[in-house]
Amino acid sequence: MGVGGTLAQDDTPRPRRRQRVTALLAVDVGVRTGFACWGDDARLRWYRSRNFGGAPRLRRAIPALLDEVPDLARLVLEGGGPIADAWAHEAERRALTVARVSAEEWRALFLLPREHGSGAQMKQVADRLARRAIAFGGAPRPTSLRHDAAEAILIGLWGALSAGWVRRLPPDLLR
Repeated sequence: MGVGGTLAQDDTPRPRRRQRVTALLAVDVGVRTGFACWGDDARLRWYRSRNFGGAPRLRRAIPALLDEVPDLARLVLEGGGPIADAWAHEAERRALTVARVSAEEWRALFLLPREHGSGAQMKQVADRLARRAIAFGGAPRPTSLRHDAAEAILIGLWGALSAGWVRRLPPDLLR
């Protein structure tokens, strides 16, 4: 059998038919925003962080940011206030499924109670766990990872779990 295919009756490889994969965009809401895009195939497509400099500029960028993921089906937001409301409004206008998660909720899945201490400690743990999630999701390893992107990766993994796209976490991500 050939790589990425099945054998025909004459032993020639046939390409596999690719199922339509949909995506989830996780957003750590803020003027400095973390993003992570997970596919329903449990693959982490990409992750990044961006500083918009101010809420008005971020609000104007939301439609273009959602356009970057053509097969987007779900938006997972961590954070509140008018910026999160603007994300949710635009996503609902596009008939996307929107989930809001609190930091406490997704952190309870990934962090031990003793790791819920100081902000610096939580960011260190989130960085370590995000790097493991990157490996699990098959994305390229980062040379540096901002804390808002690290949190978006974990928010997205929480969203993929809640959507049933990921059935089981590897042991090094379980807390």
